[in-house]
Amino acid sequence: MRIGFAAYQAPFGKIRVIADETGIKRVELFEEDWEKYLAEHPDIQEDMELCGEAIRQLDEYFCGTRKEFELPLSIEGTDFRKKVWSALQTIPYGEVRSYADVAEMIGNPKAVGAVGQANRNNQIPIIIPCHRVIGKSGNLVGYAGSHTPIQKMLLDTEINATK
Repeated sequence: MRIGFAAYQAPFGKIRVIADETGIKRVELFEEDWEKYLAEHPDIQEDMELCGEAIRQLDEYFCGTRKEFELPLSIEGTDFRKKVWSALQTIPYGEVRSYADVAEMIGNPKAVGAVGQANRNNQIPIIIPCHRVIGKSGNLVGYAGSHTPIQKMLLDTEINATK
């Protein structure tokens, strides 16, 4: 199966979109994650045919003109994680939900910790908007490990576009 990537200069740095013939597989936000992925997939080539539409839609998102992504996805994960990621895609643009809210959304209110792990393992951030999930206290917590400044920038992008 053909896999390709394309780079995009986001406001916070270069990101890479990775796709196969089914759809978008990954969005690598951080250089160290990209380098690890590249080491594991040394034959991957730049491929705008597979990734160009995602790059275009990301650009529209960061310009504040795109509120929803319309891209085929090639999601890999457990059934539980896929359920969480599906729920994330229903959180409206510019709004947030807590991990507990997402657990409720999937019908498993005691699974708050597992929802957090699913969020952390989302391989298609931004497009699957895990940045819209915050702590119950309303604080930004745990985004991509410790990258809450990026989470804040993504949420600010959405909030400013809705004004």
